[in-house]
Amino acid sequence: MSWGTELWDQFDNLEKHTQWGIDILEKYIKFVKERTDIELSYAKQLRNLSKKYQPKKNSKEEEEYKYTACKAFLSTLNEMNDYAGQHEVISENMTSQITVDLMRYVQELKQERKSNFHDGRKAQQHIETCWKQLESSKRRFERDCKEADRAQQYFEKMDADINVTKADVEKARQQAQLRHQMAEDSKAEYSSILQRFNQEQWEYYHTHIPNIFQKIQEMEERRIVRIGESMKTYAEVDRQVIPIIGKCLDGIVKAAESIDQKNDSQLVVEAYKSGFEPPGDIEFEDYTQPMKRTVSENSLSSSKEGKPELKFGGKSRGKLWPFIKKNKSPKQQKEPLSHRFNEFMTSKPKIHCFRSLKRGGATPEDFSNLPPEQRRKKLQQKVDDLNKEIQKETDQRDAITKMKDVYLKNPQMGDPASLDHKLAEVTQNIERLRLETQKFEAWLAEVEGRLPARSEQARRQSGMYDGQTHQTVTNCAQDRESPDGSYTEEQSQESELKVLATDFDDEFDDEEPLPAIGTCKALYTFEGQNEGTISVVEGEMLSVIEEDKGDGWTRIRRNEDEEGYVPTSYVEVYLDKNAKGAKTYI
Repeated sequence: MSWGTELWDQFDNLEKHTQWGIDILEKYIKFVKERTDIELSYAKQLRNLSKKYQPKKNSKEEEEYKYTACKAFLSTLNEMNDYAGQHEVISENMTSQITVDLMRYVQELKQERKSNFHDGRKAQQHIETCWKQLESSKRRFERDCKEADRAQQYFEKMDADINVTKADVEKARQQAQLRHQMAEDSKAEYSSILQRFNQEQWEYYHTHIPNIFQKIQEMEERRIVRIGESMKTYAEVDRQVIPIIGKCLDGIVKAAESIDQKNDSQLVVEAYKSGFEPPGDIEFEDYTQPMKRTVSENSLSSSKEGKPELKFGGKSRGKLWPFIKKNKSPKQQKEPLSHRFNEFMTSKPKIHCFRSLKRGGATPEDFSNLPPEQRRKKLQQKVDDLNKEIQKETDQRDAITKMKDVYLKNPQMGDPASLDHKLAEVTQNIERLRLETQKFEAWLAEVEGRLPARSEQARRQSGMYDGQTHQTVTNCAQDRESPDGSYTEEQSQESELKVLATDFDDEFDDEEPLPAIGTCKALYTFEGQNEGTISVVEGEMLSVIEEDKGDGWTRIRRNEDEEGYVPTSYVEVYLDKNAKGAKTYI
């Protein structure tokens, strides 16, 4: 089956058909291109969706992802991000392997089609020219034959007329012969052109057109094969990413299987455990014998006998009660027990029962507004963060020190004195962070019940106080009432702290001031903002009463009445060799 033999007379239809084939190919290219755009858009939407639900850094959402269910959701988001990447791979492969290749092929196909049909039109024009030459020679031969026939008839007429001269007859005969010769020449020319036309026509329909149409047929068949191969590639591009997409889905399934409900429940306990003991039994209130509490020495003494005292340095909390303004009005009747129970079950714990309460809206620095367990976690986290910052500053100080040593050995590389300010700044930051760490470690030790800095007497007082903590907390709403019914939580708590602080300070009041063992000069200004430290100004001369014990602090005195600790690196010490306890430096 060949288009050259079967479709020798369908030149125009073949031209239309091949143009339609190119249009189909361009339509398929457009389809693939739109598919790649869809894949890119889908991948972009998936990535935006994954990004939208990713936890924000340094936010509350990030803390929620410690639960296994949230971790599984986070893994799902990551897998969806990889899933989107595979759709981007589909788009890229379809663009490079199909769209770009087919667009280049279409340009080549159009050029080849144009060349083939140009040859066909050229052959067609040639045969049409030969046909016109044949028609022209045929008409000329016909005209010459008619002219020769008329000249012959005229000669015969002149020859039969006796009135015509012999010269006229001879002229007519010569004219007839001339016309006859011209007819013969036209006949020969017509015959020659006819033979040549027949030869050209045979070659046109049996050689030129079949060859041209065969090329067009092969071109069209290559187009059909190419579009089929492109469709196979279209499917293969999708098939290549199926294993990776399957791994993404397997990752989602694995993340879902890793969810541990027991572990999440334990995390909830760790996150919200307050450390409080459950409230004790509510006492029975007997309404059959109405009683009135009267403010008197008898009721006061009975109240003392009925409740254990909290003794701090031998001072009783009960002694504070007489100084409170008495309310002469009788005590209001108590609410029914059911109302109090409902209020207890629906209300939040009264954090104001704790002596560490701060009435301000901002979060206290020592997290005293939190329950004990949560406060311990916050303090531990703060200590860990401060230790990390100290390590970072220490590394920076070591680096600056090494650089300074390099500058000292090689002055051409830099001035060592230019690093002193930065080194002093880093050292000051380290000391500040250490003070912060010590402060939070003290609070942490207090929460955990281990206060090594307390004296023996303070520990005994602390043990006596801790033994009554549970009872005090449980009955805080009841035991904070004065004999006249007024609420004295703040006064009693402040009194406790004052008594404890007074007893604690009494231990040091009797001590004699330490003698000076030398002098020192402040190299830098230090702001002593923490308890036990003292502020100094650069260039100030002070007395040294206790040298550095290895902890980085030196104890100094100013004007015999103000003393405290400063960082050793901030002062230049001149010890008196004759002073007691002073070390001798050689």
